[in-house]
Amino acid sequence: MDGSGQVRATDDARSPCLALAGFSGPLALLLELARAQQVNLSGLSVVDLVDQLTTAVQQAGPTIPLAEKGDWVVMASWLLLLRSRLLLPTEVAAQQAAAETAGRLRDGLLTLQAVHALARWLESRPQLGRDVFARGEPELLGTAIDVQHAVGVIEFLWASMALFDDGTAEPDTTPVYRQRRLDLYAVDDARERILRLLADAPNGAPMDQFVPAASDEGETVAAPALRRRSAWSSTFVASLELTRLGAVELRQEVSFGEIHIGAARSTLPPGGRSSEAADQEDAARALLR
Repeated sequence: MDGSGQVRATDDARSPCLALAGFSGPLALLLELARAQQVNLSGLSVVDLVDQLTTAVQQAGPTIPLAEKGDWVVMASWLLLLRSRLLLPTEVAAQQAAAETAGRLRDGLLTLQAVHALARWLESRPQLGRDVFARGEPELLGTAIDVQHAVGVIEFLWASMALFDDGTAEPDTTPVYRQRRLDLYAVDDARERILRLLADAPNGAPMDQFVPAASDEGETVAAPALRRRSAWSSTFVASLELTRLGAVELRQEVSFGEIHIGAARSTLPPGGRSSEAADQEDAARALLR
């Protein structure tokens, strides 16, 4: 409101300026302060607010769009609503708050009841994997399942004549995979060799003398290195098995040193072999049969 007592519209906020008890300024600022509870609305005169807003709308003229004038009316309505709540007694306000709370609770209960009903409906339906089970693609309606051969008579005759082919066609040269047979030294052969050599020399010898060479086998092997490794492994396993049976005795003087294989000395008398050693040797030989 200017010095002449008339209400004017501000250029910056595009909102009418009001001069009320306890406040002077744009209408938009008054509404913002009222919502933030930074102005006392109890002293606000509703009559002055309506009169000054009516004067501002009349004096605005065609320069202010009708939409902005409508915004002024909406802001004034919000102020009147906030001011009217202060006029209600405390009990009435509490009753209104309680009624709103009860309405929200009622809506929540109705929603919960609907959710429970939907859950019961879903549980009553057949469950996949429990009541019904999945399968492959369903049959197409109207599809015949009878066997129908689509081969013509001419094609059948040509196929029959191919059975009487004279063999001039090129043979099938597709290679066939065959597993390569490895020429390895068996544990049974190693045990037989150890017992045979110990029968001639009961005192035994280092283990490498019990391992056969390629010339001992009387044959030429395709992979001598592999057979040599298998001969060492089989000889060592056979010596352990004969030691467990009590037929031979293994000695190793130092760690990682040479292993000596000899007949069990507990079965040898001072003059030669005992009958018990012979029985154990026979039992060991029987295992080989």
